[in-house]
Amino acid sequence: MNKRWYDVDPTVSLAVSLMRNANIMTQYKCADLIVKHAKDNGIDMSENILTDAFNYVLRRWYDTDQKIAEAFEYLKLMPEPEQKATALDLINFLQEEETA
Repeated sequence: MNKRWYDVDPTVSLAVSLMRNANIMTQYKCADLIVKHAKDNGIDMSENILTDAFNYVLRRWYDTDQKIAEAFEYLKLMPEPEQKATALDLINFLQEEETA
């Protein structure tokens, strides 16, 4: 069975699922958190790559918004330990948002 890239780790999968079910403003905050984690760990993509990456057929739920799609590209590029750490921060953030 072919898994989606974020289903390889259950923590990352849970974070993506929770983010998917959040409202759009919370999704944007999560996207900012992902990008910050990526940049703090030396992952950076040029604007051209991001624009080109967004110009393909939109198949996934997060492809419908460029900011969220870009954040997921950053998350996908992170090493697995950093993906998991970012996912844990996302889960904690989403739980805080839910109780606020």
